[in-house]
Amino acid sequence: MGRMFRVIAFWTAIFSVMFYVGEMYQMSLLFLAQTIFFFGIGYLNLSERLYMYIFGAYLTVFMVGFTYYVTFLLEPSFAH
Repeated sequence: MGRMFRVIAFWTAIFSVMFYVGEMYQMSLLFLAQTIFFFGIGYLNLSERLYMYIFGAYLTVFMVGFTYYVTFLLEPSFAH
């Protein structure tokens, strides 16, 4: 299960690099932080149940943050 967290870290690192190349520096830093988190968790050799709890908590925090952003911060528009 720890290996899957390292796989997630790999993909978040790829996204971080792509956001950096696209000059989206804040998003790049956010994905870099997620990469460090997943990479660190991947090497702790925890039980499978604890890995699932951590992933479930991560998804919950993401959904709460995404819902807050979309509801209160996003300014919808079709043009810049």
